Amino acid sequence: MISQTAASKSRVLSALKALNFFMADMQAGIGPFLGIFLLSKGWQSGPIGTVMTIGGVAGMLMTAPAGALIDSTTHKKRYVVIPGICTILASAIILMSQDFWVVTLSQVATAIAGAAIGPAVVGITLGIVKQKGFNKQNGYNQAFNHAGNVVGAGLSGYLGLKYGITAIFLLSALFGVLSIISISMISSKSIDDKAARGLSEGAESDHKVSGFKVLLSCKPLLILAAALACFHLGNGGLLPLYGMAAAEKMEGNASMFVALTIIIAQITMIITSLVGMKMAESRGYWLVLFISFLALPIRGFIAGHLTSSIGIYPVQILDGIGAGLQSVAVPGLVAHILNGTGRINVGQGAVMTVQGIGASLSPAIGGWIAQNLGYSSSFMILGSFATVSILLWLIFSKRLIKECGAQCVNPDEK
Repeated sequence: MISQTAASKSRVLSALKALNFFMADMQAGIGPFLGIFLLSKGWQSGPIGTVMTIGGVAGMLMTAPAGALIDSTTHKKRYVVIPGICTILASAIILMSQDFWVVTLSQVATAIAGAAIGPAVVGITLGIVKQKGFNKQNGYNQAFNHAGNVVGAGLSGYLGLKYGITAIFLLSALFGVLSIISISMISSKSIDDKAARGLSEGAESDHKVSGFKVLLSCKPLLILAAALACFHLGNGGLLPLYGMAAAEKMEGNASMFVALTIIIAQITMIITSLVGMKMAESRGYWLVLFISFLALPIRGFIAGHLTSSIGIYPVQILDGIGAGLQSVAVPGLVAHILNGTGRINVGQGAVMTVQGIGASLSPAIGGWIAQNLGYSSSFMILGSFATVSILLWLIFSKRLIKECGAQCVNPDEK
């Protein structure tokens, strides 16, 4: 009986890893390829950045409500299935028309899908492995997620070169289908709904979810969200702009160049997510996030001076270091801060929303700076935004994170 239980859990964890692999391309959609696709249709960098920002704002507005729904529902798998369907539809819509509002609608659908699936997978993972096993399993989740991005980007570059950019849209839809198949292989009985939302033992399952009150009443969570918002204000627009700069400056296949930028970053993220998991176990989350913040100013400086086949390597390795470390540290730290509150997923959603404010504004800010001052200036300015994150983290976070248990266990009672 014990071996059957172990075998059953092994199958569930294998399906969870497969989900993280396939949802990578589903979350990103056509991502950075959208810029070169629209450039080929006569668009300029300003309107392209604006479309990306509208989609980002829509996703940002949905993350906290999605987290609250995931905390309250006993049907968490549907919040992976629905985003998968949205991704498939978005890929079809943008191929039919490149009208501004049609493209905008596709980006809104993709962003909403990405906003829901993140907290959903965190909740499902917590429900399967509980708080004790979360850091380790989340590290593996992120490694498989980044591996999915590598494969998705590689296939996108190859298919774009051989069959045109339309094939990249079809690939994104296929990964959506495979994500739906993967989540269907996880039994709902294997997900402990109390553990999935971070309820302590013996707590009532109908414990009220308090939404943004969790964020506003919990100082460690607020500092984390503010630091991430500043980081993503610089980071969010850098890769698509770097791809567009290369498309305008360099000869050859632009989709292959963009694919290479993603592959380099994601291979780095596979390594750094596993290193970050080990570092968090031995040194805690503070150092992991601090290193991730340091990577962006250096990346912006290098991008501003090297838009070339040589510059792509340090620029995207640094992207992989920053994003890979955060992919492990942020969900783990939020789960740690809110453990026992029953609000982990709405807390994840609230942090993602504030973080998304920066990420959604970044393409528009960077796009208009690039159009008026040039790409080099936009990269330098975007990279400098992370200095605010570094200062916040140095001045405020270490003491507050140590106090998180006392501050955040019962925020509604404060």
